[in-house]
Parts: sequence; C-alpha cells; structure tokens
Amino acid sequence: MKLAKDARSHRLRNIIGGSAGNLVEWYDWYVYAAFTLYFAPSFFPKGDQTAQLMSSAAVFAVGFVMRPIGAWLMGIYSDSKGRKAGLTLSVTLMCFGSLLIAVTPGHAEIGWLAPAILVVARMMQGLSVGGEYGASATYLSEMAGAKRRGFFSSFQYVTLISGQLIALAVLLVLQFSMSEQALESWGWRIPFGIGAVLAVVVFYIRRRLSETESFTNARAAGDKPRSSSLNLFRDHPKEAFLVMALTAGGTLAFYAYTTYMQKFLVNTSGFGRETASQVMTAALFLFMCLQPAAGALSDRVGRKPVMVTFGVLGVLLTVPIFTALENVSSPWAAFALVFAALLIVTGYTSINAVVKAELFPAHIRALGVALPYALANTLFGGTAEYVALWFKDQGMERAFYWYVAGMIGLSLIVYLRMRDTKRHSLILED
Repeated sequence: MKLAKDARSHRLRNIIGGSAGNLVEWYDWYVYAAFTLYFAPSFFPKGDQTAQLMSSAAVFAVGFVMRPIGAWLMGIYSDSKGRKAGLTLSVTLMCFGSLLIAVTPGHAEIGWLAPAILVVARMMQGLSVGGEYGASATYLSEMAGAKRRGFFSSFQYVTLISGQLIALAVLLVLQFSMSEQALESWGWRIPFGIGAVLAVVVFYIRRRLSETESFTNARAAGDKPRSSSLNLFRDHPKEAFLVMALTAGGTLAFYAYTTYMQKFLVNTSGFGRETASQVMTAALFLFMCLQPAAGALSDRVGRKPVMVTFGVLGVLLTVPIFTALENVSSPWAAFALVFAALLIVTGYTSINAVVKAELFPAHIRALGVALPYALANTLFGGTAEYVALWFKDQGMERAFYWYVAGMIGLSLIVYLRMRDTKRHSLILED
C-alpha cells in the first residue's frame, strides 16, 4: 500500500513539475500576443493601427515557421536523449528569446535593426515552443497512468492557457499601474524580462524531473530504428498525416478564439484595450478550468466522441458567434460569446496531446507528436491572426469566419473516420 502511494506521489510530482515548466514556456510565447498593441509602434512606427498589427502578426507568424524546425530537432533529441533533456533545452531557448526582446531598442534608436532583432528573438522562441509541445505532450502522456491519461495530459493545455492568463494578468496590472504613454514607451518590456527570469527557474526545476518508463524501456530494447523524419514518414505515414489533419481545424479555432480574439474585440467590436483584456482574462480562466473535466470525460467515453463534439459545434456556431461579436456593445455579452467559442474548442484542446501520443510507439513518439503538429500549426494556427487582419484590410472580414468553420469541418471528417486512440493506444506502460 505504501509503495503504491509513493508511486502515485512520485508520478504526481513529475506531472506538476513538467506542467509548471510548460506554463512558463507558454507565458513567454503569449506575452508577445498580449502586448502587441503596445510594442508594435516601437518596432513598426509607420501606418495605421491595422497596418502595425499586421506587421507584428507577420513576426508572430515567423515564430510559427520555426516551430516545425524546433519540433524536428528537439523531437529527435527527446527520443534519443530523453523527454527530460528535451524539456530542459526548450526552456533555455525560450529564456534567451524573451531576454532579447526585453532589451532591444526601438526603431527610433536603431532603425531597421529593431524589427530584425525582434524576428531573430521570435525565431528562437519558435524553436523552443516547437520542441516544447512534443516533449511535454509525450512526457505528460507517458507519465500518467492508463486510466487517467486523458485527465493528466489535459494539464498541458491547463498550463498553456495559464501562461496566456498570466500574460494577460501582467497586462492588466501594468494597465492599472502605468499610463498608456509609459506602457507604449517602455512598460511593455517588463513582461518579457519577467519571462526570462522565470525560464531560468524552470531550467532548474526540469533538471530534477524523472525520466518516463516508456523512454527507459524503449532505450533498453535498443532494436528499434532511430528517431528521424525519414523513419517517421516512411514507417508511420498514416499516423503522421492523421496528426496534421486532426490538428488543422483545432489549432486554427484555438488561435482565432484566443490570441486573435483580443485584437478582434478592439479592432472590430470597438471595445477599449483594457475592457478587451478583462473579457479575455475572465473567459480564458473558465476555459482553463474546463480542460481537466473534458480530459476526464475522454477517459470514460473515449477520445473520439469528445473531438467529434468540437467538430460539429465548431462548424455550426463559429460564423454566428463571430458575426454577433461584430456589433456587441456589452462586455458581459462579449464575454458570453467568447466563452461559448472556447467551450466548443475545449473538445480539441483538452485531449489533442494524448490522442497524438497514443498514435506512436515510444522510440519515435516525441517526434511523431511534435513534427506533424508543428507543420499544421504553422500553416493554420500561426497564420490565423495575419489572415484575419488581411481579410479585414480587404473589406472581407466575414470570409475569415467561414474559413475557420470550413477548416473545422475538414478536421471533423478526420475525427469521424479515425479509431478511438483510448482503445487502441500504443502507450503500453501504465
């Protein structure tokens, strides 16, 4: 009895440790999106607000371009050196990227070098997050027991959303304590400095994590092909393309409903920046709380029904929700509509990590989870904000709503046709 209790405590400590690191990684990633409205004029001083946001969104998309490279490099690294090693390397890169943004002078001081350095820093963060997703999704899925794998793996998005929430909370605190002029002048640098410091703390936390039994067993076996992109797409092509297909609609919806939504509430709905931040903070907090419940539900009914529910509701309600938000004037009504969108996308976010991990054998799992996901995420999630702003700039804003609904529909077809990974999992250890 005591041994079993100690084993559960050991597992829980490692899950909490892995999740805490994931939180800081995603805080650093989302600070860029949360503070775009304030630092865009420093790096891109010419043009109206939409033009500045488009320039900043383009740099945001550059970070996504680097994510497949990070997924490829650190996916292989995590499969060969261990999940813990991959997690530690990814947070180191994130630390340097955040620090670089925090200390880079603006366009007025160094001209074109300012946006150039911003691009380099965002590339480093893209490499980091690209590797982080595969390593953390694999680590949490392998560390969790079979009966509660959906529940525990859902904490990847709990911490991901927590990172976004903390970024927004820092924004709200700075909005309350500083003037608009001070925030635009220098205050926006504070959250990037905080992120760099927290990343150093996480570096030491991750060095103390235990390795997963799945990796240890795979390494001991020693008779499997090494992890590589060639072996992934040659030996597991169906699973790799399945990950890309099931990700496309889900990641687009997630970024449309979260990072872009804050700009939408300001740029289209007409809310002030502070009000938009408050609406998104409240909605995202409840969204975060939903993740473990949906993950636990998948442990009971299966992964497939949960994802199909997201697909059906996303296709039917995305256009009506965005259309209603165009002319909403009450912050409470805006909150209700945004939360409805996030409630729908919970069917994807809560379990997508475990679904991908359950598709691949241990010797190539981190790469299999990370690389196909990162490719789809770059194509659809990373470009969501830029595409939305481009449609708006062309006077066709509603075309974006249909684009999101259509991509969710394509992923829904995949959800309906795929096997339920809960019942056909390749994670063999309990």
